[in-house]
Amino acid sequence: MTTKHLKKSFIITALLIGFQSCTNDEEFDSESSNSTSVAVIVSDDTTELITEWSKLWVTLDQYTVGMRPNTVTRSLAYIHLTGYETAIPFMNNYTSNTNRFNNLNINNNVYENNVNLNLALNTAYAIAIDHFMHSLETGVRQNIAAFEAEKEALLTQGLTDNEIENSERWGRHVAQRVIDYAESDRDAEEQIINQTPNDYVAPEGVGLWEAADNEDAWFPYWREVRTFAITPQQSSSTSFNSVLQHSTNTNSLYYRQMNDVYESTTNAAATNGEDLWIAEFWADDVEGLMISPPGRHYSIANQLIEQNDLDYDETLELLLRLGLALNDAAVSAWDDKYTYNIERPSNYIREYIDEDFTTNLSKFISGSNPAFPSYPSGHATFAGAAAGIFIDFFGSDNMSITDNTYTGFTNLSFNGTARSFTSFTEMAYENAYSRVPLGVHIEQDAIEGLRLGFEVSDAVNNLNLQSGN
Repeated sequence: MTTKHLKKSFIITALLIGFQSCTNDEEFDSESSNSTSVAVIVSDDTTELITEWSKLWVTLDQYTVGMRPNTVTRSLAYIHLTGYETAIPFMNNYTSNTNRFNNLNINNNVYENNVNLNLALNTAYAIAIDHFMHSLETGVRQNIAAFEAEKEALLTQGLTDNEIENSERWGRHVAQRVIDYAESDRDAEEQIINQTPNDYVAPEGVGLWEAADNEDAWFPYWREVRTFAITPQQSSSTSFNSVLQHSTNTNSLYYRQMNDVYESTTNAAATNGEDLWIAEFWADDVEGLMISPPGRHYSIANQLIEQNDLDYDETLELLLRLGLALNDAAVSAWDDKYTYNIERPSNYIREYIDEDFTTNLSKFISGSNPAFPSYPSGHATFAGAAAGIFIDFFGSDNMSITDNTYTGFTNLSFNGTARSFTSFTEMAYENAYSRVPLGVHIEQDAIEGLRLGFEVSDAVNNLNLQSGN
């Protein structure tokens, strides 16, 4: 994939997609989740339950505190590993991951023949989501227990006490074993608590990233976190200096990419048109206002599940593969970020182009950028990973989808109006390149992020969940 090809694809996307009206007729706040008020249109009642829990998770994701983006990716992997493993006794064509992942131990003797799958899933999701979404705004966590109780009242109707007890015990067992497995990754557990370690010292030099005043580096050691399909050592890495070298020469590619950010960002802010819409639609950076970058792909997955009326085993496979891919994408991307330590474009622009420059993200956050190096773009890596999973799962890149992630939100201070796409690749490219008019990434960050994301998805797609390999 060449730079010219990628940029051309992005421009075509911007030209072809028309503006659509947004209807905000659903109440959405930290006290109530619109995911429970909107009916899921699927044929399978287990798929409906899974998707309702996944939609509830998306609403919780808006109100995380200090979890994004890295901790969220890890949480998604383990939450959907929990759902998948809970349903394994009912999935004839699938096998457990206990033989794939070291230290994942599930005692099948706890499973009884009269377990009700939906009740077991309800119990397992409630425990897993409550545990892994460990830091939420006050008043939000109660939605998990409330939703579990609401579904339990419906799911236990007609079941004997023994069936209820066995079903809930199986769900509790699987959830706790997955939690134990997650906690055996001590590197991750420590970094969740200490996200900005004092012992990290960023290298100094021209063109290198450094934390802004009153800011610390986020997740500098995330490369040490457990992966499921591909490690940072196994994934390839395009050295930044092999494609760009820091330069103040106005004819250099480095300067031109920085100037593209400057012009795109300032023009977007001045015209309040398509480019600003794209930038804000995909921003997903701000806790309390937007969902997270990895969470966006679960919102899209929920829509795809409904659009394609998936069976529950297909649903569980899709959500698991997506979680594993996003987890591994974060580990590899953050390894590269802190390997190359490339500056954010705003630093360069203020020094060499316009000292008054500000990003289009700055009106939503206290600073100008997320507090970690620029290359590669995490957004682009997540977008490539998700697109690769979707393409392989559905067997085609060509699928029309309208992303309605923010349609039900009210009182938005950014443009979350739904956008439509004709392919997963088109959607991924727009997501990646949205970071340019937002002002926080140059084009090369997006190019490398997409490439790395697709590479990670290839590794996850190669996991054979049917044969146990």
